[in-house]
Amino acid sequence: MPSTTAITVPQLSRLVGLPDAPCLVDVRIDEDYEADPRLLPASCRRDFRTVSMWAPEFSGRKVVVICQRGQKLSQGVAAWLRHEGIPAESLEGGFEAWAAAKAPLVAARAIPPRDEKGRTVWVTRSRPKVDRIACPWLIRRFVDPDAVFLFVDPAEVPLVADRFAAVPFDIEGVFWSHRGDRCSFDTMIEEFGLRVDALDRLALIVRAADTARLDLAPQAAGFLAASLGLSRMFRDDLEQLEAGMLLYDAFFRWCRDAAEETHNWPIGGKAQ
Repeated sequence: MPSTTAITVPQLSRLVGLPDAPCLVDVRIDEDYEADPRLLPASCRRDFRTVSMWAPEFSGRKVVVICQRGQKLSQGVAAWLRHEGIPAESLEGGFEAWAAAKAPLVAARAIPPRDEKGRTVWVTRSRPKVDRIACPWLIRRFVDPDAVFLFVDPAEVPLVADRFAAVPFDIEGVFWSHRGDRCSFDTMIEEFGLRVDALDRLALIVRAADTARLDLAPQAAGFLAASLGLSRMFRDDLEQLEAGMLLYDAFFRWCRDAAEETHNWPIGGKAQ
């Protein structure tokens, strides 16, 4: 009989990257983590021994708990969370099953240091268009759901980065930026190790729209138009980011699930 308190790798892989994905909590012991310092997308590390202390952080949220093999640690932590009224499941087979399935994993070494609240903090130029929405979308969906983004005047990005311990991106001369004919979104996919077919397809569209090479992807012109339209609709960059997240969510789902689908009229050759 299938477990009612566990989720399988195929089931979880369909949720990763979506706005309503569960919180993923990695409770592997340090020895196992150090042997393979990669993380499931958007997951956070927690000590299973202190679950009673950190459980309230996840109140009102769905949680999937990951240990090395999906046995005592993840099942025990998930049970404790359920005791606290938090809907929680363990990942069947744990980290080993996820890795064996070649499901996406994030290189932990690439994730910047977190602030006192456990968040990564990023800074870039104000008035975002394409790359400066694409990168926050990727980070929030696949790296750090609680990431903070600061939008400031272009000349102030390096100083704000220094004063506020923020990571600069999508400006010249920094690590997280364009490389050759690739844009910052490509750089982040590469550095985080997110080799996912749907992200590769989306990256081509983003690259084409961001670098004025609309011939690279037929969807790029419409994508650029939508991005520029959003930039005219909002004066507040954070409001624009929130609106833009939906655009990227939609394109990611198209890249993952609907790229081969067509829509014709009339149906069956006759008007319906």
